[in-house]
Amino acid sequence: MITVFFASLGCDKNLVDTEKMMALLPAPEFELTEDEAEAEVIVVNTCAFILDAKQESIETILDLAQMKENGRLRSLIVTGCLAQRYQDEVKKEIPEVDVIVGTTAYDSIADVIRNAMKEKNDPKDNDKTSGNDVFKPLDYLPKDAIKRVKTGFAPYRYLKIAEGCNKRCTYCAIPDMRGPYRSVPMEELEKEAELLAKDGAVELILVAQETTLYGVDIYGEKKLPELLHRLCAIDGIEWIRLMYCYPEEITKELIETMRDEPKVCHYLDIPIQHADDEVLKKMGRRTNRKELEEKLGMIREILPDIAIRTTLICGFPGETIDQHDSCIDFVEKAGFDRLGVFPYSEEEGTIAASMPDQIDDKERQSRADEIMKISEKVVFEKNKKLIGKRIQVLVEGYIPEEGCYIGRSYRDAPEIDGLVFFESETERLTSEMVWVNITEAKGYDLKGEIE
Repeated sequence: MITVFFASLGCDKNLVDTEKMMALLPAPEFELTEDEAEAEVIVVNTCAFILDAKQESIETILDLAQMKENGRLRSLIVTGCLAQRYQDEVKKEIPEVDVIVGTTAYDSIADVIRNAMKEKNDPKDNDKTSGNDVFKPLDYLPKDAIKRVKTGFAPYRYLKIAEGCNKRCTYCAIPDMRGPYRSVPMEELEKEAELLAKDGAVELILVAQETTLYGVDIYGEKKLPELLHRLCAIDGIEWIRLMYCYPEEITKELIETMRDEPKVCHYLDIPIQHADDEVLKKMGRRTNRKELEEKLGMIREILPDIAIRTTLICGFPGETIDQHDSCIDFVEKAGFDRLGVFPYSEEEGTIAASMPDQIDDKERQSRADEIMKISEKVVFEKNKKLIGKRIQVLVEGYIPEEGCYIGRSYRDAPEIDGLVFFESETERLTSEMVWVNITEAKGYDLKGEIE
């Protein structure tokens, strides 16, 4: 029996890959452990989206490598985006790493571990297994990856409906690490979702580098509305949430589907990245301010109660103060319900990294902080308007020291949005749906009670 520990870093899409790798290790040959000190094999699924993510990945690898001295660790395997993009650097700079696995090769994880341990057990070759690195073409979609191992106790699960991206935004290296856009066949997604529901999932969160293009590559047209209809028919699933919806790909049909399917949360994550036409063009984005305004208007006309989240990049190369102010003006007028702001991260090998007029880190952060403060005022005022209203909440746990339950409304995606704290005279179970009367708004969070 081989004892294996997994460390999953970065985004929710990485977490899906990790859960699939875990499911590909059959018992009793493999045993999963939550204690890295007990592991004979450690697999680190890395992120390399921005500089901070790269640093976290490297630090995690180095920390876990110490288990070769302090634990039972015999083989350290690195996969994910850092492994894909920086294979040579990882092998050279971190000799503790035994095997590197590319982003599209995670379905080979069982054989990778077997081969690594075989070499470790062979007295003739007890050195680093550098010859066993596994990479597959970037347009490959891993096979036999429907089953998942649940990590954590949350009532929600992520469903990755596509891999890769074709957009080629000038600041982004994702296509180089994840390949072109490949949709997962609808039948496979249905089976996976059914298994997640049987495993206790109440909420499905649909993710991809871009969810709105789902189906174009294999069906010849956008099929996200049809996929939603099919997923809504699965017993046990109560909420379905959409993330990473590019504004130019959002159709009226999709919004009408959200209106007509009760299980689909009236929530959209729409990354616009900026609102100045010139900056958007330099970013390689495919919308302008007028189109963004029209799209937001269409969505809100059909779904008046929609909660819209967006993300912005501040300090893009050459961004002037006037262009920054234009973005601020748009944020104030658009009235986003949720907002994430990131200072521009210079990614080597991207077009943006070679652009002139790079803005220094301090100014990038200052501009991001300014927009975030303005957005907070908008969000906090919207939350105050919810006082006195009754909203549905998905229960996620109980806080003994506070004497209250915690959960999320349809307006809140896990990890990135707000929470609802509420009191109840009767016991409530995790995964239960309840109706809460909102009595107070504190920043991003709400407080309430059940009558």
